[in-house]
Amino acid sequence: MSKEIIRNSIWKQNAGLVQVLGMCPVLVVSSNIVNGVSLGLATSLVMLVSGAAIAAIRQFVPNELRSPIFILIIAALVTVVDLLFNAYAHGLYVVLGIFIPLITTNCIVLARAEAFASRNSVWDSALDGFFMGIGLTMVLAVLGGMRELVGKGTLLSGIDLVFGPAAKAWTIYIIPADMHYQFLLAILPPGAFIGLGLLIAGKTAMDKRAAAKAQLERLPDAVPNH
Repeated sequence: MSKEIIRNSIWKQNAGLVQVLGMCPVLVVSSNIVNGVSLGLATSLVMLVSGAAIAAIRQFVPNELRSPIFILIIAALVTVVDLLFNAYAHGLYVVLGIFIPLITTNCIVLARAEAFASRNSVWDSALDGFFMGIGLTMVLAVLGGMRELVGKGTLLSGIDLVFGPAAKAWTIYIIPADMHYQFLLAILPPGAFIGLGLLIAGKTAMDKRAAAKAQLERLPDAVPNH
């Protein structure tokens, strides 16, 4: 059961590539790896705890009050995450801005609460929430890396906002900084649409290839023995 949940969350039902949910943060925040991964991990934490909390109380929640109570739990957790960002990573808190509080209204979080946590055990719901968030984080990381690399010629820019000024040296310059390289199409939101489209196309192609390979492997078994 756990393996199936992880496989579905990361690949088969990936929130960014298959369900195409939570597009606002995916398209806006994925301008670089650091922003994307930071918001993705914050979303994962909220989904982990909210999934476990909702599964724990699901039998005591009246059906007609289900959605307001779920949103109240999610909003309380998002407020905690928002305060933690403000206290311990204020620079990143300023960069991510409104998208931290907006985790409350992220379709992925409420959708998993309704579709999974309200019907399953605490452990399975926590696992589903966490890995659904990790699946989204992976999409944000890859998309952010693509946009940052093509748009600025760097990787890990802004990492000092998470780990302090000393981490500024960790930024990788694929194109020397003194060239002042920029490709605006990749940095601006249209670049996010193009990048996400490429990722969805790549996943679809890999799934089709895997299905064709599995079908070929089954063919010898289908031939009757004489």
